[in-house]
Amino acid sequence: METTHKNILETDRLALRELTFNDTDFIIKLLNSPGWLKFIGDRNVRTEEQAKEYLLNGPIKSYHENGFGLYLVELKHNKTSIGMCGLLKREYLEHPDIGFALIPEEAGKGYAFEIAKATLDYAKDTLKIPHVMAMTMPSNKSSVRLLERIGLKFLKNISSPTNGEELLLFRN
Repeated sequence: METTHKNILETDRLALRELTFNDTDFIIKLLNSPGWLKFIGDRNVRTEEQAKEYLLNGPIKSYHENGFGLYLVELKHNKTSIGMCGLLKREYLEHPDIGFALIPEEAGKGYAFEIAKATLDYAKDTLKIPHVMAMTMPSNKSSVRLLERIGLKFLKNISSPTNGEELLLFRN
């Protein structure tokens, strides 16, 4: 599998790029972080092989099928991987939705807002996607605040098709 990556966008402090199989160690770390497990869910990605499977059937598949997906968030100055952000196309939503997650040690520095806002602008300006949605658990207060700060408005409560949990649905 090719390990070169496509750069998507840059902000003052961050770069967003396509994920590759070189990112498996980071994927294992992020997908097993407390915030991911609590607010996104256990994806059962514990090994390098499982991480490759996740990447192949998730982000990489989405790049090819949709022209977008979840991307790696890096600090520009030293190329340190700190999270994921991007767009997902779900069958049960009318429009693509934005997703983001950072490793715990990088939370609270404004990175999530910076990259989520840039991703939303990229969706509108580059991909010409007029509406972007987002979902979050009602208990995830920091995500609710961030979605509102990047210009999304609460639309309605929905039930997760995967586990029936109540989620808040937002849209620009």
